[in-house]
Amino acid sequence: MFSLQDKRILVTGASSGIGSEISKQLAAQGARVTIVGRDLKRLAEVKSKMEGSGHDDFAFDLAKYAEIIDFVKQQASPFDGIVFNAGIVDYVPVKFISPEKINTVFDTNFGGNALLCQQLIKNKLIQKAGSLVFISSISAKLGIPGTALYAASKAAISAYAKVVASELAGQKIRSNSISPGIIVTPMTANATDASTTDLQEAEKQYPLGYGEPADVSALVVYLLSNESRWMTGTDLILDGGFTLK
Repeated sequence: MFSLQDKRILVTGASSGIGSEISKQLAAQGARVTIVGRDLKRLAEVKSKMEGSGHDDFAFDLAKYAEIIDFVKQQASPFDGIVFNAGIVDYVPVKFISPEKINTVFDTNFGGNALLCQQLIKNKLIQKAGSLVFISSISAKLGIPGTALYAASKAAISAYAKVVASELAGQKIRSNSISPGIIVTPMTANATDASTTDLQEAEKQYPLGYGEPADVSALVVYLLSNESRWMTGTDLILDGGFTLK
């Protein structure tokens, strides 16, 4: 079950953390993976650790529409699956929000992924019966101080995924989102700006502890596989039991 043999899959934000692990896991399941990020050197490092052959890497900025269009023009055949994972974590209290902060967070977390999806649909680069997976966050469902912009951008991507599911259902294309809790990655550690003691204390709120990138990649594999053919328009919470309380 859950084989991705010979499926062509695109992963954004693939140069580190969750995106890197997703890319490696998809390749291990037999997929031909196209990885996208802003740093070509880091993408090359990820690609070197991926099993199989036929993988591609492209370095461009999702926050720049012209670069999205250029990338799409270079694609000769449709993708069977797409993982919209690109995003940044930028916490700021509401009183310090600025137009620049809004643009920075939304252009990356929402706008880039949404416009890439739009271009792939417009250019018929999504295979019929394909699967789209959007990486959101449980922050979109909570009210944690300092997360207004990040949470709002992730809420936007979850809502977008649901609408896409409705619009593409006629082509049997599925669209779902995943809302993880805290996943231990270098980006998460830097964003929390907290001591090891603080992180350990916060982890007590997670009955199963913090997650790892492999926990997310396992669910992504399922959603991209044929076994999830009857699932669309769903937001799946993956949080080690955090929202049980």
